Amino acid sequence: LARPQFGSKMESVTRQGIETVIALDISNSMLADDVQPSRLEKSKRIVSNLVDQFQDDKVGLILFAGDAYVQLPITDDFISIEMFLESISTNLVATQGTDIGAAINMASRCFTPNENIGKAIVLITDGENHEGGAEEAALKASENGHKVFILGIGTAKGGRIPTGGGNFLRDRDGQVVVTKLNEEMAMNIAKAGNGLYLQVDNTNDAQKILSDQLDKMNKEEMTTEMYTGYEELFLYPITLAIILLFMDLTIVAVADSRNRKEK
Repeated sequence: LARPQFGSKMESVTRQGIETVIALDISNSMLADDVQPSRLEKSKRIVSNLVDQFQDDKVGLILFAGDAYVQLPITDDFISIEMFLESISTNLVATQGTDIGAAINMASRCFTPNENIGKAIVLITDGENHEGGAEEAALKASENGHKVFILGIGTAKGGRIPTGGGNFLRDRDGQVVVTKLNEEMAMNIAKAGNGLYLQVDNTNDAQKILSDQLDKMNKEEMTTEMYTGYEELFLYPITLAIILLFMDLTIVAVADSRNRKEK
């Protein structure tokens, strides 16, 4: 019943897919609530839904604000990505700000050397870039064969950044800060990266369009080493159980036969 197993072996599994590196903006402006429940939470749901649709692909995850760092190297271990998503918050990057250029450059370095496979950078941000070089980074990525897709999350009207206790972030003059989606910048970055810009709202339309675009990219065979082939051991205990059951029935039958003779 417990299906006992023992041991495993390393096998090479060949799949056909693409490589996608997701760069997620976790700057404080991503806490704005103009997209429900917040820009960041909506972004995390998008990443989760994208990963659920990946099958034979590989995906990596980068987090960025004023700095960028690799949260998960490119892998086909989708379960780990789902686990990491739960713990993502704006506190994970000490340097605040939004350096989109650094995120794109780091994403480009995450891909494997395979030149034939489709490679996509999916950057989820509100477009409030505080550093320069984003378009240049996207252009360089495009020249290396990487498509840059931008998911702009937020609204032109903007939203407030909650700080807890019903309060909101204020500037030096005491005015409530309103952060707005910078669509023009996001469009320019996507154009330079030979990709596509999509605005994220409170629907799943942007995610569906992105999934269709990724599905059209060139899929190449990828070889992955993985542990498989566990030896099934259920045969041994079930065989022993059958033997013991047969012996039990035999002993009972013999005992009944003797009792009848004695009577």
